[in-house]
Amino acid sequence: MRDVIPMMGLLKEMKHFGFNVRTTDPRIHCKAFEDNMGAIELSKLPKLRPRTKHINIVYHHFREFVTNELIKIFPIRTEDQQADIFTKPLPQNLFLKLRKRISGF
Repeated sequence: MRDVIPMMGLLKEMKHFGFNVRTTDPRIHCKAFEDNMGAIELSKLPKLRPRTKHINIVYHHFREFVTNELIKIFPIRTEDQQADIFTKPLPQNLFLKLRKRISGF
């Protein structure tokens, strides 16, 4: 989301200054898919728990985007999380499944 939020701001600013930015909805929004239920809960609830209090306050501004529905977070099964192919070692069968889904073959 650190990369998406500045892009959303840029698109909003471009629309404000008259650039032709095509959108189907007048609001610019983003969908994020997350397989970690703890991260989903943290993004939606304004609570600090003993295990999350170390998270910098700067990162809590993501909640504002989720609350205003500019970013919607959808739960996804771990086996279907395509980003995992880029972030962690996977069993061969899961790697091949995700590679096939991403490449379209």
